Amino acid sequence: MSASPDVAVRIPLPTEDQEVATLRRAVVAKLAYAIGKDPIVASEHDWFMATALTVRDRIVDAWFPSTRAIYNEKRKRVYYLSLEFLIGRLLYDSLHALGLVDPMRKALAELGVDLEALRELEPDAALGNGGLGRLAACFMESMATVGVAAYGYGIRYDHGMFRQKIKDGWQSEVPENWLASGNPWEFERPEVLYHIGFGGSVEAKEQPDGGLKHNWLPGETVEAVAYDTPMVGWRGRTVNTLRLWSARAPDPLKLDAFNRGDHIGALTSQSKAAVISQVLYPADDSPAGQELRLRQEYFFSSAALQDILHRHIRQHGELTNLHEHVAIQLNDTHPAIAIAEMMRLLVDMHGLEWKAAWDITVQTFSYTNHTLLPEALEHWAVPLMERMLPRHMQIIYLINALHLGELKAKGAIAENEVSIVSLIDESGPRQVRMGWLSFVGSHKVNGVSALHTDLMRKTVFSTLSRIYPDRIVNKTNGITFRRWLMEANPGLTQLMVDTVGPRVLDDVGVLSEFANFADDPAVQERFRAIRREHKQHLAQRIHQLVGVRVDPDALFDTQIKRIHEYKRQLLNILETVALYDAMRAQPTRNWVPRVKIFAGKAAASYHNAKLVIKLISDVAHVVNNDPTLRGLLKVVFLPNYNVSLAEAVIPASDLSEQISTAGMEASGTGNMKLALNGALTIGTLDGANVEIKDRVGDDNIFIFGLTAEEVEERRRSGFGTEQIVANSPMLQQVLDQVGSGAFSPDLPDLYRDLLNGLVLHDHFLVLGDFESYAARQRQVAERWRDPRAWWRSAILNSAHMGYFSSDRTIRDYAEDIWNIPVQPA
Repeated sequence: MSASPDVAVRIPLPTEDQEVATLRRAVVAKLAYAIGKDPIVASEHDWFMATALTVRDRIVDAWFPSTRAIYNEKRKRVYYLSLEFLIGRLLYDSLHALGLVDPMRKALAELGVDLEALRELEPDAALGNGGLGRLAACFMESMATVGVAAYGYGIRYDHGMFRQKIKDGWQSEVPENWLASGNPWEFERPEVLYHIGFGGSVEAKEQPDGGLKHNWLPGETVEAVAYDTPMVGWRGRTVNTLRLWSARAPDPLKLDAFNRGDHIGALTSQSKAAVISQVLYPADDSPAGQELRLRQEYFFSSAALQDILHRHIRQHGELTNLHEHVAIQLNDTHPAIAIAEMMRLLVDMHGLEWKAAWDITVQTFSYTNHTLLPEALEHWAVPLMERMLPRHMQIIYLINALHLGELKAKGAIAENEVSIVSLIDESGPRQVRMGWLSFVGSHKVNGVSALHTDLMRKTVFSTLSRIYPDRIVNKTNGITFRRWLMEANPGLTQLMVDTVGPRVLDDVGVLSEFANFADDPAVQERFRAIRREHKQHLAQRIHQLVGVRVDPDALFDTQIKRIHEYKRQLLNILETVALYDAMRAQPTRNWVPRVKIFAGKAAASYHNAKLVIKLISDVAHVVNNDPTLRGLLKVVFLPNYNVSLAEAVIPASDLSEQISTAGMEASGTGNMKLALNGALTIGTLDGANVEIKDRVGDDNIFIFGLTAEEVEERRRSGFGTEQIVANSPMLQQVLDQVGSGAFSPDLPDLYRDLLNGLVLHDHFLVLGDFESYAARQRQVAERWRDPRAWWRSAILNSAHMGYFSSDRTIRDYAEDIWNIPVQPA
């Protein structure tokens, strides 16, 4: 008997036992028919691949309806262009998003397989380096979670960022072979292929109306082939797409050369093309390295724009309404060439008039600035641009001429300001300012913390900001709480659910109610026990990685981030030496046991950063082998820092080192992850530290050092380093020890130049902030001696991190920049 058409048929949801049985059968089927293995001979990797493919099927079941809905509703899409996407491992992340962790764990257990073992087996996707790439990954997850229709575009690096090895304290780099055993999450799209040109010449042909039509004739062409990875949002309601491009030659094998016996030469074109998608951030301290970086940036930007326009025309039929349906976000200056490429495509390939094309371009693009460091605001030599991208150089010249002409006609700039706002820097060898191109070609430019945005307006973009007063806006960075709290710290998540209710899993605004339990002894004790369990696991990991045993009851003092002079790992290790000296000199004092944890990669060609890693390793060797300390101080440098290592370190950390030179860290997101997990911050008033301080309260954070304004004043007036050292016997002793080879007896002069640089020109204020930092560290120790005060502060840190959810950040972008509705919070 059929149901009445007016009565909804209710299909019962599967029970947990049914779900477990379904997953078990699906995994076994994948093992047999996709992997080709019998369970009795299957390896752990075979089980991982079968499990991942089973989960991917569930994601696809949500991916297709999401995509259809976007097309049917003609929703505006966001296209996020980023050279990095540090997505980490996806198995557990996807299971968690779909609510399948426990059913899959039980299904695998019935097959004699451990889910946790498979989780550890998965390689980290080597698609990023640090905060820039991790932010992009958080944004992709949050865009799916809040219902923003989005594509991410980047490069499918064969090796990505290098695998870091530490031998005798020195960093060495080896390829990261993350694709060696296959990637179960991606779909190759051989039919999605675009041709990318380089070099050659430009023809200009006069048209019947007297105008000129330009035709670029590239001297070299490579193919961009798409690989799609579905990016699932929380609870699987929306699934977006991360599309990465791999480079190959149109004619990968010159058969005539091969048959002549030139077997190597026959593959030259394929090798030259494939190198584009081999490695993230190849060293650019040589002309060849600079050329490769430019080729990478244009390669993925051009492929992305061709794909965007193809999709838009297929759906909407014409390009004059592009900005109504498309928002393109540039994640830093790496994809800035996309602005000139958009103009080339609209004008040269699709026949739009220049003014119409420029209006569409500006209304479509927006640009996120991530740094005020000159070397990170990319500049490309004009001769290199003219040789590699001759048509784009013409377009940039014309954009610049019209831009300057319009400003002068309006009286918006004085004659002496022309060189300041020009897209071409002519103060030395002529260079294209890619940050300026991004600014002029976008309708909105955002900083990533309140302080950073303010400094953008006052410093690097001050004149442009005066001319375009509404263009710069702030969008403080955020992190996805699903990965960095719920997955990384399930015990703390359960504590929050037990105290404030399950709503906290879907509404981070509820997290603030956790503050009501800050003085509850039972909650404090549970929080402490959860932390200690993570510290025990991390202690085991530390011993496995570096062979050092650490005490889980000690204070875990953590600095995990890219190694750079402005991030001041050097300040941290110098203060560690001072602490070591004090512990030896005063052995009867009530010292707080402390484990100093460092991790991070130095750029392959960054000598001073590598030297800092060596110093940390040398200090660790001496400190960890000194029996007089009785284990009170340990120092470890954990190699090959990545997302998975961060997931182990962050929930186990008691103190978060956010000690960059004030005014130089745009935002930071590690500070947010650590504070969310209850670590107390010691830091400068830099980046998002300022906003964290405002939310957690002065009593629950350890702020020290010069402000951004004081840093600039010190640089203008002189550093006074000799007087600083003379006034600090502690600092003098540390510099003498390190400089004389106390930690490097086989190479006593190894650190002399590094330290002389501090004394002669303390650009990053390592010496200028040393005494303030050391004093704050003693206050940290005093707080640690008062467990109730410490865990009260820890709870308040976690409770007040709701603002730093990337869901909030994405909603801000959607409302103020992209003009896109989102699901309510």
